[in-house]
Amino acid sequence: MSMVLPGVVGFKLDGKLKNGVTATDLVLTVTQMLRKHGVVGKFVECYGEGMGELSLADRATIANMSPEFGATMGFFYVDHVILQYLKLTGRSDETGSVAMIEAYLHANNMFIDYSEKRHTLRIYNLTFLRLNPAFQAT
Repeated sequence: MSMVLPGVVGFKLDGKLKNGVTATDLVLTVTQMLRKHGVVGKFVECYGEGMGELSLADRATIANMSPEFGATMGFFYVDHVILQYLKLTGRSDETGSVAMIEAYLHANNMFIDYSEKRHTLRIYNLTFLRLNPAFQAT
């Protein structure tokens, strides 16, 4: 039995968002770029140094827009932000669960190193410093 696997498209996020630029501004830009490049039926792998600057909520905003840019899914690797979320939601270090999860991820090369080169079919790049707010309140 064979199975067709979807293509993976890398989306590298670099830098730090400027003051006043929101997750919505970021998502609108990402959506515009990925629609232009055609990612229908693909998995979009978000990575890069800029990922460390995004909150879990910002990542969820991008991932939830996958249908808008046509991808099957958008995903992010586990990093320090995810571990912090686990701590904030009651998986305390007192029980050792977060430390155990982190050790497991490192042992199985599942904890992301953002400086590592990705091996995907196509890679698109977005530098946060180029983003501007989509609109400003007056």
